[in-house]
Amino acid sequence: MTESRLDKLSADLQSVLSVYQVVIGCALGELTVLVHSRDLQNVAGLLRDHQDLGFDTLIDLCGVDYSEYSADTHAGYQRGDRRFAVVYHLLSVQHNFRLRVRVFVEDNELPTVDSVTQIWPSASWFEREAFDLFGIMFNNHPDLRRILTDYGFIGNPFRKDFPLSGYVEMRYDPDQKRVIYQPVTIEPREITPYIIREEQYGREEV
Repeated sequence: MTESRLDKLSADLQSVLSVYQVVIGCALGELTVLVHSRDLQNVAGLLRDHQDLGFDTLIDLCGVDYSEYSADTHAGYQRGDRRFAVVYHLLSVQHNFRLRVRVFVEDNELPTVDSVTQIWPSASWFEREAFDLFGIMFNNHPDLRRILTDYGFIGNPFRKDFPLSGYVEMRYDPDQKRVIYQPVTIEPREITPYIIREEQYGREEV
């Protein structure tokens, strides 16, 4: 997107969302709008319905775990101790604009935000994925359940504190004639690759 188009979109966003505490930043030729979780539904509705914006398509939605990030700020926004965020990637077909929306979740113990499935129906499976992998709850989601892991899976595998080996493993028990879960039998280990660096590697000999 050209700089003039970015400036126009930024000005339109500032005007339309002026009543909300949003922070607009730019990175890699794309704007990011940081929205407070309490304003998500209202802001999402304006982004979709306002004639100057028209973000009618949700391309993607994902969760983020910031627990290992050292920076306290993001694009001028004070993240503080907020661990989780939800990121929305939007497209305006009419204006050919793209936009990123980020919402930091207030509660680290039970991360919860409102579902946007009533605004963008395509959010349904994306929100289920964020729920499955990060444990983020979405209020008023019509069918919030795991989508990638199985029903007996314990934990949320995309969280930074989730062990690489997981908590349980699954196997078939011939005596019970069914699949069972049991504690992980793999010993946790850290593999350090052995790298050979030769000073003259790739150089032609004179």
